[in-house]
Amino acid sequence: MARIRKIEIQNFRGIKSLEWYPSNGINCLIGHGDSGKSTLLDAIDMCIGARRNINFYDTDFYNLDVENPISITVTLGSLSDDLKNIDTYGDYLRGFDSKNKNIEDEPRRGLETILSVNLSVGADLDPVWSLLSDRAQARGLSRNLNWADRVRLSPTRIGNISDYNLSWKKGSILNKLSDETADASLELATAARNVRTEFGESAQKQLGKALDAVKSTTDELGIPTGGDVKAMLDAHSISFSSGVISLHDANGVPLKNLGVGSTRLLIAGLQRKAAESSSVLLVDEFEYGLEPHRIIKFLDSLGAKEHKVQPPLQVFMTTHSPTALRELSKEQLYILRHDDDKHHCIYFGEKDDVQGTIRRFPEAFLGSAILVCEGASEVGFIRGLDQYRSKTTNSPSIHALGVCLVDAGGVDNIYKRALPLINAGYRVAVLRDDDKSPCEEVERSFIDRGGRVFSWQKGHSIEDAIFLSVPDNEIIQILDYAMEIHGEELIEDHFKTVLRKQFSINDFDELFIRNKGTDEERLNARKWISAASKTKSTPWFKNVSAMEYIGREIIAPNLVKIARSAPRFYQKISKFFSWAENNA
Repeated sequence: MARIRKIEIQNFRGIKSLEWYPSNGINCLIGHGDSGKSTLLDAIDMCIGARRNINFYDTDFYNLDVENPISITVTLGSLSDDLKNIDTYGDYLRGFDSKNKNIEDEPRRGLETILSVNLSVGADLDPVWSLLSDRAQARGLSRNLNWADRVRLSPTRIGNISDYNLSWKKGSILNKLSDETADASLELATAARNVRTEFGESAQKQLGKALDAVKSTTDELGIPTGGDVKAMLDAHSISFSSGVISLHDANGVPLKNLGVGSTRLLIAGLQRKAAESSSVLLVDEFEYGLEPHRIIKFLDSLGAKEHKVQPPLQVFMTTHSPTALRELSKEQLYILRHDDDKHHCIYFGEKDDVQGTIRRFPEAFLGSAILVCEGASEVGFIRGLDQYRSKTTNSPSIHALGVCLVDAGGVDNIYKRALPLINAGYRVAVLRDDDKSPCEEVERSFIDRGGRVFSWQKGHSIEDAIFLSVPDNEIIQILDYAMEIHGEELIEDHFKTVLRKQFSINDFDELFIRNKGTDEERLNARKWISAASKTKSTPWFKNVSAMEYIGREIIAPNLVKIARSAPRFYQKISKFFSWAENNA
């Protein structure tokens, strides 16, 4: 069945301009909210869907500018013989060079024969569908697809309301399963008044092939129907037409009463079985209503794991689900971005180093910017600062700004994670310690690609940076918190290990609360505390929760004091949040 080779959009909603050559199989669009993913699916549906008319409004025009017409063009390849009929479409058949991604106005040997369907809308808001061809236009010719061909080409769309596809209606997935049609003119009138089951018995014979396909699909996907499925009259219908025949379970309950997730699963499975007659599927935020294990089943039913030259379905979907990203291969993913009034679908398949990062940190690919942190301590510290900042000021949180935090698991891994992300076009920064430096050449490569590096003062870890910067009272607060989560005995044992002598918590009280020591003694004590906090057997704060508390409850409330006592530490924090707000 036909496949979409190219999509072109001009001046439609939030998309000023877009050109995209999708793949034959799964095309999963990711990107931050309002990037245009749903608009792209709507454009496909409006252009080649089986609709005689669509209502357009001024709000459908880019920037409400109705003087610049909407234009949506979908180019179709893998055409059936009917669509390549010279008598019907000869003047409109074109050629596609898949290697060079080039469309020629006339078909020739070595090129795939294609048709380009265009939808245009001007200031009068009347939609006009037509086939594109320079030579036909030169002869003053104009035409659209035959209605029967439009119905066959029409993509199946899975949305929140799926009643249409669970009834035998024109263009529904059930009608596409076979050529069977229930001749129910007399039975419908009788059944509508008296007996729904009487028609159900005759429909079983007339719609057997489709019902068998539905039954096998519900069994494969684990969708409960109580046994056999039946074609019965819909009790809620009031019209005497084929649309009143819908799917029911063994107890006569309409399958449209299934939950959103089960309905989506069922329609996806049926679409796979109807692939020979309808092979394009559209689904926005396909994870809606599905638990993680059913997301996996959903993707399996669409052939996401089948590596074939000709995949069973061409699917256009959007997602915000990390589970979905883990299950999909890089060849099935596109990120939708825009710059200078032009949208781009960036293909992950050509990026050799990205698959492992997608598997490990899928949530990073769902944001607009990523901070790759050396470890859990940095993740927790930034989160804590941000929680206090967004709660006590008018500043939005970094999460609201689309910034995702990634734990790289050590300085040796930090650029293994950061480089694939920046190569994929994301805005990426690194937050690392400076007690152990990464490869200078690799870091320079990251910076040359536009990455930002935030690190503590030379030779300092995050613990050094904190304990050498915060005021005296806050040193004691951090020590108290360490004893609260680890116990006083363990903390003092760590001091003995570091200092090789007895040193109690009271000694620190003398230095930092009663101010009885010299500046040098207090500086040394800060270094001892930092060293003790990093004891390998039981580090005090090497997890997200602990450092999150320190950032939120101790550091952030005292940043004004810290700005005076440790300006370099304060500036590093300020520079990161400035980057998060896209100001630097």
